[in-house]
Amino acid sequence: MEVKETKKGETYLLSEVSIGSTGTITKINAEGRLRRRILDMGITPNTQIFLRKKAPLGDPLEITIRGYELTLRKEEASQIEIKVTDVREV
Repeated sequence: MEVKETKKGETYLLSEVSIGSTGTITKINAEGRLRRRILDMGITPNTQIFLRKKAPLGDPLEITIRGYELTLRKEEASQIEIKVTDVREV
């Protein structure tokens, strides 16, 4: 489910934010292998993240983190909480 309007200063799951949103990762909710995979990709708390694109059905998502582009499944993105710092109209 996508949030219709992403608001600056609010906390959302990465899978819920609108395209063009920038935020800081606050928490990784995954456990076990999925958590390790997410952390190994450089997706760690207190890191800035930008949602570039979403596929038409919302899966996968393309993000920019640590200066590179990365594609995530919606399942992975739904385990990442971010605090939105900026929302750009796309």
